[in-house]
Amino acid sequence: MQTEGTLLLRRSDVEGLLSLRDCIYAVEEVFRLQGQGKIPRSEILGVKTPNGGLHVKAGLLRRDTSYLVAKLNSNFPNNRTRFNRPTIQGLIAIFDAENGSPLAILDSMDVTIKRTAAASAVAAKYLARISSSVGIICGCGQQGRAQLRAIQTVLPLQEVYAFDSNFEVARIFAAELSRELKIDIEAVHNPKAAIRRSDVLVTSTTATGFFVHKEDVPDGAFIAAVGADDTHKQELDPALMASAKVVADSLEQSCAIGDTHHAIAKGLMSKENVYADLGEVVAGKKSGRLSDNEIIIFDSTGIAIEDAAAAALVYAKASARGIGNRFTFAA
Repeated sequence: MQTEGTLLLRRSDVEGLLSLRDCIYAVEEVFRLQGQGKIPRSEILGVKTPNGGLHVKAGLLRRDTSYLVAKLNSNFPNNRTRFNRPTIQGLIAIFDAENGSPLAILDSMDVTIKRTAAASAVAAKYLARISSSVGIICGCGQQGRAQLRAIQTVLPLQEVYAFDSNFEVARIFAAELSRELKIDIEAVHNPKAAIRRSDVLVTSTTATGFFVHKEDVPDGAFIAAVGADDTHKQELDPALMASAKVVADSLEQSCAIGDTHHAIAKGLMSKENVYADLGEVVAGKKSGRLSDNEIIIFDSTGIAIEDAAAAALVYAKASARGIGNRFTFAA
């Protein structure tokens, strides 16, 4: 039952209400529902500016109470150096799917960080070797931190390499997360040798040209390619994409803006070469890993059902605990 007015939640509210483990559970559930055909495909709209852009991701979440959820995120890669502001900023709007009433507006930053990491963890659960113990995180910002925390909940990682274009960022990442997670983390100046030793590779950068080369990726590796969420961004060698088993968060979206998009543009693969959507794997419609030698890539472009699952969880907890402020647009 809707309480009168629209709930306004600050970033600190969202951070306190959304645990990473709960987010992983919620994201896995909606991928399963989508794979079962119980949730329609998400939609995306993008607008570019010379220095960045805005994208809108909208989806329908069907449950006992159904929600329409729209996330509006701006993405300005040079914000840190130019304005000392986050690269990604935005908000999420939740509507009642029965009558269209605006239920909540919340800051999107923590939701975006955690649901992206949660999707990688879900993919790793189904696609990585269960014995994976060595990993590398490329891109050591907030997303890289969340990625490592999330993947460590599903895989027995004991040794991790940290790479960032700013080595000091990688060094701090290694020092702080090794203490927090109680695993060995080593900052590296160049990722090539570390990639060759890794079972798991996460790329969460703003790179516009690939830096992960096909010849450096060992047999059996699982790769969560997170950074290429726009047409100009790229992290993985198109030849690697074409030779690996590719699982997408969204087939259409990955072919339009992900690393899959670049391999298709090079003529090295087609839409039909993508093995599956993650939802199909989670729902059991397609098998995950079939052998220890397969290289499997999760092309993660970020989809609206992930935002919807996380945002609905935050809204339910906030409503139950009386957190946030309510207002009416008509007042």
